[in-house]
Amino acid sequence: MIAQLAASTVATSTLTASGDDWWNRMFNFDDYGELLSLVHNSIIAGAVLGLVGGLIGVFVMQRDLAFAVHGISELSFAGAAAALLFGIDVVLGSVLGSVLAALLIGVLGTRARDRNSIIGVLMPFGLGLGVLFLSLYPGRAANKFGLLTGQIVAVDDARLGVLIAISAVVIAGLLVIWRPLTFASVDPDVAAARGVPTRALSFVFMLLLGLAVAMAVQVVGALLVLSLLITPAAAATQISASRLMVPLLSVVFAVTSAVGGILLALGGNVPISPYVTTISFVIYVVCRLVGRRRSKRGWTRRATPAAA
Repeated sequence: MIAQLAASTVATSTLTASGDDWWNRMFNFDDYGELLSLVHNSIIAGAVLGLVGGLIGVFVMQRDLAFAVHGISELSFAGAAAALLFGIDVVLGSVLGSVLAALLIGVLGTRARDRNSIIGVLMPFGLGLGVLFLSLYPGRAANKFGLLTGQIVAVDDARLGVLIAISAVVIAGLLVIWRPLTFASVDPDVAAARGVPTRALSFVFMLLLGLAVAMAVQVVGALLVLSLLITPAAAATQISASRLMVPLLSVVFAVTSAVGGILLALGGNVPISPYVTTISFVIYVVCRLVGRRRSKRGWTRRATPAAA
């Protein structure tokens, strides 16, 4: 009996220690103030990427390109892995891979069925190339893992400058084509009939999307890039249909996810991506619940006079 109690006590202590270790790896803010000063570049980068992801995500949702984002991210990962292997700047490799994927999808995937088929072919090819390049890379494992799941301290001054410059190009491009792209996204047939260059707009948008994906990969990694380019916009559409409020809310949600994820990851010993994706997912669930509740209220108000 005493032996059983002793064994139970040891097991309980082991589980408690294991639980404490798990919690400390996730949330440990002992030296948070000192660490915070080391990631100010990452925080700025997260805010910039939230702005870009929130804006471009609205059109990704309108044009049903969520699958394309994932496909582009795989070739972006392959380009970054190749750059890592050959000693080239990782951001440059990521951008080249994303732009190549965007060009292929934009040129070959004019119809939805063709686009999905092309993306389905590109995704495993890009992932396979990325795995090959990483397996040949002799450097630290952290660099390999960071391409897939993001790195919190990977943004130095030079990389931040490049990220801001490319993000500025994406935002400027979106602002120039915003109105015709919105028209072409909502009703492409009518837009084409009225002389809107829908094919050219689609091509330009895919290039901008490729650049945005390449930037997002630098923070959250290739596997979870959807959390910045899809989920915030999807959450915004759950609670509003306004052409002004949806982009605004999408940007707010994306910035909150990116910056909040960085701030939480700073106190842990795990990659940044679980924090970003969790915040993004929670925002989406809350917005979906709020949107459903509003829909029920609206239905009740419409049904009440009829019943009376």
